[in-house]
Amino acid sequence: MKPTLSSIYVYPLKSGAPVPHASADVETRGLAHDRRFMVVDADGKFLTGRQLPRLTLVHTRAGSDASTFEAPGMPPLELAHPAPDGARIDSAVWGASVRPLLAAPHAHAWISAFLGIPTRIVYMDAECARPVKAKYDGTFGEDGDEVSFADAFPLLLITQAALDQLNTKLAQPVPILRFRPNLVVDGTAPHAEDGWRRIRVGDCEFDVVKPCVRCVFTTVDFERGTFDPAGEPLRTLIGYRRSADGVTFGQNLIPRRLGTVRVGDPVEVLA
Repeated sequence: MKPTLSSIYVYPLKSGAPVPHASADVETRGLAHDRRFMVVDADGKFLTGRQLPRLTLVHTRAGSDASTFEAPGMPPLELAHPAPDGARIDSAVWGASVRPLLAAPHAHAWISAFLGIPTRIVYMDAECARPVKAKYDGTFGEDGDEVSFADAFPLLLITQAALDQLNTKLAQPVPILRFRPNLVVDGTAPHAEDGWRRIRVGDCEFDVVKPCVRCVFTTVDFERGTFDPAGEPLRTLIGYRRSADGVTFGQNLIPRRLGTVRVGDPVEVLA
């Protein structure tokens, strides 16, 4: 069996619910609409499911000019994307400075009511640039590499076999979405992606730049918005996926040839 792209996921809101796609456009910052919205506190500090697991219950239908947000017990939020000359705030994602646009006041009221604390929604437009860090473990990026509100890199890839192997070790299997991949590849050995350096998916090409180091967010049940009381699957992963950098699962990608990826595309290892 040859490696094949089996699933595509976009997360319009950072830490929000996954949205499956049959195809997606690959842009410099990642998949189109992926992690272009983010929740911040009153001081502009970014917030994720690590602190607020209920964020995973927020579903977003992203459009080019407006998006719709839905959450349990809340009326739908219809949100026009802020204009480029709108109000911006100073924020950061893991120390990387960004100046996103503030959403409309009714959006802040909506997300604050759902989460139960004062929060705001911000939006990454074309002018809100965030460069990829220049160096990770000897791997260099290139001038012009950018990333969305994702933690560090434009895309995340995981092989289905890696999850299947993990689930043989767990008392209660977990879905692959616990790891929030953009691309899932079938037809490989477990963690085959650890040995890849450059791949082609359909007509698109990607550098495979760094293993994804895992944290407590993997223990959030995204369908319930709560932490797993047993600390799984992180507890089990510590036993066999610990490295000098931490527990790794999946690989981060930087696009090198843009285009469209589709479920069913062949995945070719170029290096």
